[in-house]
Amino acid sequence: MAFGGIGGIGGGRGDLPLNAEINVTSLVDVMMVLLIVFMITAPMMQGGVDVELPRAEARPLEPKEGLVVTVDRGGRIFVDQTEVTYADFRVTFASLVAARKPTGVYLRADNGVPYGEVVRVLAVIRGAGVQNVGLVAQEEESAR
Repeated sequence: MAFGGIGGIGGGRGDLPLNAEINVTSLVDVMMVLLIVFMITAPMMQGGVDVELPRAEARPLEPKEGLVVTVDRGGRIFVDQTEVTYADFRVTFASLVAARKPTGVYLRADNGVPYGEVVRVLAVIRGAGVQNVGLVAQEEESAR
């Protein structure tokens, strides 16, 4: 029983030629899905604690490197973006500074937070041995 000229399993005459090109359609599909995932998640990763900073005439500080301590309108305290209670902040901040050895600490406080709460947080920061504390503010718009 011969199969004649029909291409079969073996290496007969009627076999289709080999295709040496790479099929990139599936690679493009995967790349597009990854691009969409990164476009959706990137803005969420840049979030932070939402505070309305006070305005100042002097050029304001922008947090660059170091620890960022934030006090929001409700009086909640955040170290970088992790919420801590005041009691935990008092107990653990000195060890955090000793472990991370930041170049400076930036204190961001909402405009509506009472002055006493800001001073209380600042006292803990200074008590931890931090000499370089920056108060972050927004630039005041000139009335010219």
